[in-house]
Amino acid sequence: MGEIIGVHGVRGGLTIRSFTDPLENVLHYSRWQLDERREVRVIEGGWSGKRMVVHLEEHGTPITDRDQAAALIGARICVPRTALPESDELYWADLVGLQVETPDGQSLGAVVNMLETGANDVMVVRGDRERLIPFVRDHVVHTVDLDAGRMVVDWDPEFE
Repeated sequence: MGEIIGVHGVRGGLTIRSFTDPLENVLHYSRWQLDERREVRVIEGGWSGKRMVVHLEEHGTPITDRDQAAALIGARICVPRTALPESDELYWADLVGLQVETPDGQSLGAVVNMLETGANDVMVVRGDRERLIPFVRDHVVHTVDLDAGRMVVDWDPEFE
């Protein structure tokens, strides 16, 4: 969902980088897990100029000290999968880690990241080399099998 990138002020404010679209969507979730292990609640959040700033509480106690806040820099912001809207669409997190292969079974590697390009999402697939493969259902991506941890794509292994 995002990451904590800095402190804001002296009263425990945190600057975050949101990975949601639109960026403000990260604030729709009042409970976050930092690095998937530390549960916090968003007390307040919004824009301060060009920066998104939040105030958090942990175990019912607000984080009000700059040093406490600084200890959270670098933490990934996560939410439980159950908090996300039900959808017949796939989330990027579903795709990262999947093995990618051609229809004839040739391995291209694993999805290590996703990129948003405007026209369509692009998978970063790392195997014998890194490939950028557009995530276009039916045209490029034939099947996605989350249970098996793999997807089949119509992609020439020699294409850079």
